[in-house]
Amino acid sequence: MGNICQISISCDGAFFNRCLDCFLGKAAYISNLQDNLVALDTELRKLIAAKNDLMRRVNDAERQQMRRLDQVQVWVSRVETVETEADAFIGDGTQEIEKLCLGGYCSKNCKSSYKFGKQVARKLRDIKTLMGEGVFEVVADKVPEPAVDERPTEPTVVGLQSQLEEVWRCLVEEPVGIVGLYGMGGVGKTTLLTHINNKFLGSPTNFDLVILVVVSKDLRLESIQEVIGEKIGLLNDAWKSRRIEQKALDIFRILRGKNFVVLLDDIWQRVDLAKVGIPLPNSQTSASKVVFTTRSEEVCGLMEAHKKFKVECLSGNDAWELFRQKVGEETLNCHHDILELAQTVTKECGGLPLALITIGRAMACKKTPEEWSYAIQVLRTSSSQFPGLGNEVYPLLKFSYDNLPNDTIRSCLLYCCLYPEDCCISKENLVDCWIGEGLLNGSVTLGSHEQGYHVVGILVHSCLLEEVDEDEVKMHDVIRDMALWLACDAEKEKENYLVYAGAGLREAPDVIEWEKLRRLSLMENQIENLSEVPTCPHLLTLFLNSDDILWRINSDFLQSMLRLKVLNLSRYMGLLVLPLGISKLVSLEYLDLSTSLISEIPEELKALVNLKCLNLEYTGRLLKIPLQLISNFSRLHVLRMFGNAYFSYGNYPIESVLFGGGELLVEELLGLKHLEVLSLTLGSSRALQSFLTSHMLRSCTRAMLLQDFQGSTSVDVSGLADLKRLKRLRISDCYELVELKIDYAGEVQRYGFHSLQSFEVNYCSKLKDLTLLVLIPNLKSIEVTDCEAMEEIISVGEFAGNPNAFAKLQYLGIGNLPNLKSIYWKPLPFPCLEELTVSDCYELKKLPLDSNSAKEHKIVIRGAANWWRNLQWEDEATQNAFLSCFQSLA
Repeated sequence: MGNICQISISCDGAFFNRCLDCFLGKAAYISNLQDNLVALDTELRKLIAAKNDLMRRVNDAERQQMRRLDQVQVWVSRVETVETEADAFIGDGTQEIEKLCLGGYCSKNCKSSYKFGKQVARKLRDIKTLMGEGVFEVVADKVPEPAVDERPTEPTVVGLQSQLEEVWRCLVEEPVGIVGLYGMGGVGKTTLLTHINNKFLGSPTNFDLVILVVVSKDLRLESIQEVIGEKIGLLNDAWKSRRIEQKALDIFRILRGKNFVVLLDDIWQRVDLAKVGIPLPNSQTSASKVVFTTRSEEVCGLMEAHKKFKVECLSGNDAWELFRQKVGEETLNCHHDILELAQTVTKECGGLPLALITIGRAMACKKTPEEWSYAIQVLRTSSSQFPGLGNEVYPLLKFSYDNLPNDTIRSCLLYCCLYPEDCCISKENLVDCWIGEGLLNGSVTLGSHEQGYHVVGILVHSCLLEEVDEDEVKMHDVIRDMALWLACDAEKEKENYLVYAGAGLREAPDVIEWEKLRRLSLMENQIENLSEVPTCPHLLTLFLNSDDILWRINSDFLQSMLRLKVLNLSRYMGLLVLPLGISKLVSLEYLDLSTSLISEIPEELKALVNLKCLNLEYTGRLLKIPLQLISNFSRLHVLRMFGNAYFSYGNYPIESVLFGGGELLVEELLGLKHLEVLSLTLGSSRALQSFLTSHMLRSCTRAMLLQDFQGSTSVDVSGLADLKRLKRLRISDCYELVELKIDYAGEVQRYGFHSLQSFEVNYCSKLKDLTLLVLIPNLKSIEVTDCEAMEEIISVGEFAGNPNAFAKLQYLGIGNLPNLKSIYWKPLPFPCLEELTVSDCYELKKLPLDSNSAKEHKIVIRGAANWWRNLQWEDEATQNAFLSCFQSLA
């Protein structure tokens, strides 16, 4: 029989119930599908309404510059996801319901309906969960301030890129705390500062906070505090009402714990950082920085800047690039003549970015050469009429003018526009004119000349004048145009200038224009004669200087100028005799006859008792100055007589103060109690000794020429050592002079010629050496010519080993020294030497130079090509170092 298998399954009640629950639960997904779809649609609408209500609150907050909370954003994102999915289920619901049968309790495709029903039920639960989580008391909070706020600016900085990088390196690499950027108005300081601000956005640094504040002329500490307070989260109505000291303390408490950069734009005076609440950056240890822009170098000092940068006008190439950007290539290419005319217009802007931009934009629509030519004429003759200059550029520059300390200094600035465009203006002559006009009156403790140099310093530090060198300044073309606009137009009633300086005139302007004038400049023209007689009773200043072809002035030309104070006839080469009527100018306080060809000063000039400044320099043909004339000018502050005589050749009449080599002149000078500035020519040892007995004359002498000294084989110059203001000494035409004596143990050792900067020796044919030069520590210029006997400039001797000899020398010129073999007995470093000129010194085979002399900077050496080829060098390294320095003299 076969085997029988029996299987027995036992089933208790609990297991059965679980199976039944599972079956019924799954069946419920099918049976409840229709109800769940309706509920899903209802709950979804509620959820969408809740989301919309929430988003209205979020949008309102964001319009108030707040930022939505992250949890709100997450919830909204989840709702949007659920909304998309629920919509899909609702859309598919009709099709799934059609599959149901048996009254909705079963399905024609149980598996499909079960799966769909389960998903609907889950989504319904998700919606209810989101509804419960979507209750937010706060939906947004304040946006934290970014470390740097980006500022709008031009994308490129034409001509400023190198300076931007230089300042940037200073901020991130150098141990400086306070940095000043100074320069004239319109030069690009604000643009530079804005680019520095924006550079912090894309450059990794250790700074937590960068704050830019526009300060401007009307300084208000509260305004600076509010900008900083807003940046660091302090600003609200309650905080604004606190006292300055309280707000400063609040700012200080926050900033002292951060590495910050504060950028202060356009400051006109000292900003007390402590009163604002800004912790003072230390130049050695502080990681924080304060950078400011200003038009005044003086403000850099008041702010105790650890480093300052002058923002200069653009170079020629950069100015042209900026100008062509603003004009546009389409205009420049309209006509083949426009390109050259555009370059001329560019030059009229003097590299000032504000002028380049303003004029460039105005010229963008000018597409004919005629329009460009007319524009050039307008810029040169009446620039304030050019679009944008009179109403945009000049008013902006005028802020610097208005900010000058007083009306006197403002008038001194306007006076500078009497000089031609691009003219290098002598500081001493400018100050003399100011004194003559009565602009400077001095004081008990401060002379008017010192006051004048103080004013020059203010104008230079205010970036309204540019310092050319120690002795000269110049006025930027656009600043000069602004000054002319003020003097001739904007403030015409007060100033009333007429300026044709350097205008190339061949005829004088119509004298009808002169009637109300106060200041008139016709200098540097080609006017042949002044035949008309003007009526100008208000005229105070008249410049007729530097006219090479003016030969005739009407004898009555000066008759109506009774208030005239300043008359400049210098470098007027047609001036052989002083104009008739000049003695009637009894108000005259300044008379400049320098570098003219006059031979005599008439006795009638004694009537000019109000003269304060008289310049007779380089009047080599002047034979007669009447006795008691100079002493009659008892109010003289400035007397310049350097090079006014040739004692070697002059046949001076006995009734001239120049007779006898200058002794009589010295006697008259002793009576001038107000004298502050003196330059002098003396022709004898007796005159020199007489001069040296006067403390007053010694204390005011700035330049001295010792000439002729007939019969003197030696001259002791020891007495000149303590002339504390003597800057220039020249010894000339002393044909019998063999040596210059000096007593080193006396005044020289004590005072040492410390003020002397220029030393010249000419036509001293027997003079053997100038060893005394090593005792003059501050010499900047030496010139030695036409001394046939001289074999060495500095001979080996008692003083020759001075290790600091010529440490400040900038120029050395030697010429026609046929026997010269040596300048100095060993090489010197010459740390400041810029130019060495040698002519007709063919016995000079060696220069006092070695390879160290060329290390710091390039020295220009000028001489004959044959002489240069025959030079002997210390070594090959020295020769190679100076190969590129030579320039052949034609």
